[in-house]
Amino acid sequence: MRDEHKKKLLCLLLCITMSMGLMTGCAGGGVSFDDNLSTKVVEGNSQFAFDVFKQLNQEDRDKNIFISPLSISAALTMTYQGAETTTKEAMAKTLGYGGIDDEVLNGSYHNLLQYFEQLDKKVELNIGNSLWIREGEEIKEDFLSTNKEIFDASVSFLDFAKEDAADKINQWISEATNKKIKKMVDSPIPSDIVMYLINAIYFKGDWAKQFEKKNTFPTQFHAGNGSTNEVMMMSRKGKIEYGQGDDFKAVRLPYGSGNVAMYCVLPKEDMTINDFIADFDEKRWNTIQDSISEEDDALLQLPRFKLEYGIKNLNESLSALGMGEAFTSAADFSGIREGVFISRVLHKAVIEVNEEGSEAAAATVVEMQKAAALEPLTFIADRPFMFVITDDETDTILFMGKLIK
Repeated sequence: MRDEHKKKLLCLLLCITMSMGLMTGCAGGGVSFDDNLSTKVVEGNSQFAFDVFKQLNQEDRDKNIFISPLSISAALTMTYQGAETTTKEAMAKTLGYGGIDDEVLNGSYHNLLQYFEQLDKKVELNIGNSLWIREGEEIKEDFLSTNKEIFDASVSFLDFAKEDAADKINQWISEATNKKIKKMVDSPIPSDIVMYLINAIYFKGDWAKQFEKKNTFPTQFHAGNGSTNEVMMMSRKGKIEYGQGDDFKAVRLPYGSGNVAMYCVLPKEDMTINDFIADFDEKRWNTIQDSISEEDDALLQLPRFKLEYGIKNLNESLSALGMGEAFTSAADFSGIREGVFISRVLHKAVIEVNEEGSEAAAATVVEMQKAAALEPLTFIADRPFMFVITDDETDTILFMGKLIK
């Protein structure tokens, strides 16, 4: 595959959805990148998107799923700036950054975020990053300056002990997601929490060709468990970007000027959506994209829906993908400060799809906690104990006893 086409794969990270046969992504012509966007970073981010989605699908096989891999990746990549030694290696493997120099990674992310700022005048895409630090805690300046420069992250020192501390963080998330996600952090904030690293994404796009509301009709949706429920089915005929393969049908629904689009993918009828997702990878995604062509006379029917997923704790999923050390007191985040680890990675995403287009938002919170202080070693024989007298030269036990009173 050409490097330029590989770079376009990164747009999949905006709002990938594959639940119940639906997958959203971004593609199309006219995308302009400069040399600061590494193909390796693009491929790594895409692989992370596939990996984390498949892992969540294993956990929530009978539930709707909707995530923003870009939001998760961005929040973790901000945290990655302070990872060292084996913790950094494990995070790099999970995030798809193995063998990528930090300067290349950061340059690519900075360029990517700048690109999204001018994505499409007809599409609204806002990405915000922030760090919230407990007042009085020392965080290394290099870590803070890197996140400010690369991720344009705001940095706030806040008295976490105050009753309104969580409200202030949640207010930032609410504003960054156009009030679609209003609460991620609970009050009171535990006393051992040092910092929150947060990414928030808001997306709103009108279809390049909208559905007419008069053609929307009620019908039955056949769920994966064999049950049915009524949905409002949008419908239109005419020119449609359509593709198919041995085990799928797909349509591409452009937003705005056409660079951003939703792909909807239906597995063949005798294949479950979970089995389809289990085998989903970059090769399969490329096959779907390459199959798309414009058909003059086709019928498209897509349900109108709202979907909310989370607040989802991603600790187990990310541990299963290889970065479990980051969630333990053995974690090395000495680039942030000594003695901290990731206590939780929380994610929430929402989407609404209707005749006009789609509106979606996501937020990811990385919570950093102090490692517990080591207790001093003690031996206080104020309860029954056993004792042994030995000759250590011959390893012979001479006496054994138990003092009980």
